[in-house]
Amino acid sequence: MLRAIRLPLAALCLTLLPASPAVLAEEGSAAAPKEPAPAVERAPLEERSQEDSISLERQIPSREQQQLKAGEERFLALWQPANVSDPSGLVILLPGDGETANWPEAIGPLRRSLPNSGWSTLALTLPDPSDDPLPPRPLKTEETTKAEPAVSPEKAQEEGPANTEQAGSAEPSTDPAPPPQSRDAIQKTQTDRVFARIEAALAFARQQKPKAIVLLGHGTGAYWATQYLAANEPKDVRNLLLVAAELPEGYEPALEDSLPDLKLATGDFYYKDQPADRDAALRRSHASKRQKHPAYIQIAMKGLPGDRATEQEQLIRRIRGWLTLHLEAGAGKALTDG
Repeated sequence: MLRAIRLPLAALCLTLLPASPAVLAEEGSAAAPKEPAPAVERAPLEERSQEDSISLERQIPSREQQQLKAGEERFLALWQPANVSDPSGLVILLPGDGETANWPEAIGPLRRSLPNSGWSTLALTLPDPSDDPLPPRPLKTEETTKAEPAVSPEKAQEEGPANTEQAGSAEPSTDPAPPPQSRDAIQKTQTDRVFARIEAALAFARQQKPKAIVLLGHGTGAYWATQYLAANEPKDVRNLLLVAAELPEGYEPALEDSLPDLKLATGDFYYKDQPADRDAALRRSHASKRQKHPAYIQIAMKGLPGDRATEQEQLIRRIRGWLTLHLEAGAGKALTDG
């Protein structure tokens, strides 16, 4: 009878004993609410234009390379002096979005060919196109936390101080991430960067003391050339060439709204077999007529997708002809569409 009473009493005493530290720690971690993974700002990636410049530095002779400074940035420009004793002037070439200073369409062929016609060339590297900022990336997801190997209580107790120190040093910053920039702020930053590079190119060009300076933009480079001249009105740049002009996505004003007000000697080269290019060129032509632009000339060209070499040769001849026509006009002859 006494033994029968002892067994339930012993069981009751065991239930009243405190749980072991390992069990309590496991229950505490299971009951604690899981905090969301902290978000951190993405590390800035190297711009594609920088990677392209590094590649060009390995391909282009060093004598053609110029490292220009725009604010706190340095960028690659490709310089080709005219192959004559008395150069006609200097053409600054602005590539479009995603293009390099030696792009195989327009920029590269013109920079290499115009020096044989008496024009020095300076082809620029422009910043990557602006875009909306990327969303923050979480440091660690719940799945990766669950996948971590379990540590026995005995090992955790042995390694406790060292692990605590390491964990403390690896904790993510609790500082709030800066708010994303607005689209207007992003576009202003991009405009400032592009304008600074054009200004650096003009400073280099002026050191060469050319008779004339021409800004030539291809694709979206035509937009940036136009906007720079409209905003700054440099007295020594009176010539503007547009080749297959494009408006950067999300930017304004449209070229037909800003181009006619410049009143510069302007050559607008476009491909007539591209409906979008043809319609945009027609809008620019109508706007220049409404504003009575004194020296605006449009030149329609035919694209040759199956023969790029001939297509580029056609463009070179047309640009060279416009430059010759402009110089004759400067000597007193009237500009004609020719």
